[in-house]
Amino acid sequence: MTNISSSSLPDSTSNADAGHSDRHLVKLVDLPAVNPSAGKFPYCLVWTPLPVIAWLVPFIGHLGICREDGTILDFAGSYFVCVDNFAFGAASRYLQLDPAKACLPSNLSEHICSTPFFHADYGTSQGWDQALAATVRTYQHAFYNIFTSNCHSFVACCLNRMAYKSRANWNVVELAALMFLHAKWVSNRAIIAAFAPFVVVMVLGIYSAGITFVFFWLGFSALLVGWFVLGTYGFKGLVRSM
Repeated sequence: MTNISSSSLPDSTSNADAGHSDRHLVKLVDLPAVNPSAGKFPYCLVWTPLPVIAWLVPFIGHLGICREDGTILDFAGSYFVCVDNFAFGAASRYLQLDPAKACLPSNLSEHICSTPFFHADYGTSQGWDQALAATVRTYQHAFYNIFTSNCHSFVACCLNRMAYKSRANWNVVELAALMFLHAKWVSNRAIIAAFAPFVVVMVLGIYSAGITFVFFWLGFSALLVGWFVLGTYGFKGLVRSM
């Protein structure tokens, strides 16, 4: 009988790790290019200013998430999710995500997130588009409220369903901060279009009301931001993210 040492056997662990690494690299290399002129943003979060409100608080906007082919999905009203027709105009900013960081298992043993049981209980999907489709079905039966169940809630739910970056607790405040700090502008024109109304309103307000308008603006901004922070972290569940 021939003895076969363990060193002569293929290292299945190494092969598996290499395979996972290869798949990760393929996903990064094959990531489709963003095409703002065509309105296609594969694997992206997209943002555009919210009319009227953004004239006073320019970092408040409408958020959507995109399919693998770049099609935009956004929760635009009660029981209604827009497909390839971004509400409130073309996307002004985008942030491309890494699909390799999404947990999309076919069974419990394939989870790559840190909370597999919670994720499985919450609901999992086997692909990026499948996770978005499952969330769309949920929000097609959801009531829209800008203060408690809005476009950011929809996107947070999508990311939680795929446990993006090993997390299933994304919320509206984090997404707003993420887009404000890290998203790219599609063009210089988009920057001007986003901030020009705010500048005009501020100039006219200060010219006509002086310091009173500044206090009004600070108070309005603080109330708006405070509501979402309190509703997300103080009274958990008040602002939807699931």
